[in-house]
Amino acid sequence: MAQQTAKGAETRQLLLNTALRLFAQDGFSGTTMRAIARESGLSLGNAYYYFESKDAIVHELYRGLAEQHRAATWPLLVEGNNLETNVRLALEKNLDIMAPFHEFGPAFIRTAFSGPQGDPGDTHRAQEFGLWRQVVSASRPLPPLAIRQDLPQLLWLIQRGVFIFWAHDSSPEAKRSRRLVKNVAPVVARLVVLSRMPVVRTILDDVLSLVRTAN
Repeated sequence: MAQQTAKGAETRQLLLNTALRLFAQDGFSGTTMRAIARESGLSLGNAYYYFESKDAIVHELYRGLAEQHRAATWPLLVEGNNLETNVRLALEKNLDIMAPFHEFGPAFIRTAFSGPQGDPGDTHRAQEFGLWRQVVSASRPLPPLAIRQDLPQLLWLIQRGVFIFWAHDSSPEAKRSRRLVKNVAPVVARLVVLSRMPVVRTILDDVLSLVRTAN
């Protein structure tokens, strides 16, 4: 990976900005690393020094958008919001941040979930979990203690599911995805409330066990 000097950061950003412009102009499949390097005024080898592929550029874009999502959502998670409100706010803000980049949805799915080659994405995943932990801890009333620790992971998986739906959503302005979010948030909140009932708690424990296994 390129050293994180000021000059290196500027070059990375130049390549990223150029790639986004060419993606918008020629499409993702119609844009080559050679074209990105040429339009950036760099040699192809220099471009590959910073990004090993187009997918790596898309991953960088996704990572930046995820950081924007955390920064924009955190102030909205004020104490006094219930869980349904916080889940809805977090999911809706994610759609807001991602909206201008809908055409990259399939590329995001292909590359961003696992991170660049050689990087399992553990740091990025931990940062995403941090947001969902705040969603849970800022909610009033607090979810039952027995599920509170695992709930952020479940919410993270729900976010991923909504993201996959959004990536393939062809409705105008992704209206179906926004309708999905409005329906998902109250269902999650009701499930958490009902988790106090033994039969529901047993089912939820099974789901959370699957979540732990998947991660």
